[in-house]
Amino acid sequence: MSGFHDVRFPLRLALGATGGPVRRTDVVNLSNGRESRNQRWRDSRRSYDAGSGVKSAADLYAVMEFFEARRGQLHGFRFRDPIDWKSCGPVDLPTAADQRIGTGDGGTAAFQLVKTYGDGHGSWIRRITKPVAGSVTVSIDGEAQPADAFVVDPATGILTFAPGQVPAIGADIRAGFEFDVPVRFDIDRIEVDLAHFNAGRIPSIPLTEILT
Repeated sequence: MSGFHDVRFPLRLALGATGGPVRRTDVVNLSNGRESRNQRWRDSRRSYDAGSGVKSAADLYAVMEFFEARRGQLHGFRFRDPIDWKSCGPVDLPTAADQRIGTGDGGTAAFQLVKTYGDGHGSWIRRITKPVAGSVTVSIDGEAQPADAFVVDPATGILTFAPGQVPAIGADIRAGFEFDVPVRFDIDRIEVDLAHFNAGRIPSIPLTEILT
């Protein structure tokens, strides 16, 4: 049965991977020269090629070993996006004020970690389901909260406040964190050809984001 293994793809290989968000949009050219565009996917889906991070025979073996342990496409795993893996930009450090995750109502204790992408013309809210354990910080109305005031499920990204720490009505709840992307291999076969590899031909190792 398929599942998710809570293990991260080798970081040294992930840092050299290529890829990013993918969306699906239907574009129809109308007779008057205009276009009709329809969004097929509500959310984007990340897609990567980890082959570009492979630089040596040792790297190839590490990927093959990881691939076999996941049974090819069968089991998902964690992957660190080389550019987008924090609640802030790639050159900044996460802070407890980075992302607004909710507004208190005096009773709700659980909030989903999210990251908002946007500008003056639009925005998109992304659910963060694989935060890095120990990386999450929280603030309520700008005041940093102690670590024992909340717990975070690293398998779902749901943050739950401890009894007596539930945010008051109207409170602004924010969080900072690091996170991984849940992915799986998008192939059931890895082509290993050392002759081509030594000649500079990089193997393709596609990964695709999954829902967990």
